[in-house]
Amino acid sequence: MSARIHQPARSAMTSGTAGTRKWVLEFTADSAHELDPLMGWTGSADTQPQVRLTFDSREAAKAYASARGIDAVVSDPKHRRPGIRPRGYGENFATDRRMAWTH
Repeated sequence: MSARIHQPARSAMTSGTAGTRKWVLEFTADSAHELDPLMGWTGSADTQPQVRLTFDSREAAKAYASARGIDAVVSDPKHRRPGIRPRGYGENFATDRRMAWTH
């Protein structure tokens, strides 16, 4: 049984970072998905990829995997670039504005 330990990235549809601080242990599929010829659904007899465990730290996830004999691969998280500064609506009307007002 193999698994992957990682920190999930934020959704591309939002700028929020909720749910990205926890570490996740996800099992990899041991068998390929099969296509149902009648309905067109995909399925598998392996239910382990449906299991998703969350942990507060990387060490806790690694300790869980080693205690249960799970071969886990740890992926380091990719962090955002520095330089993005939060701004408020009122800064559009600031007197020390660097760019010219366009509308």
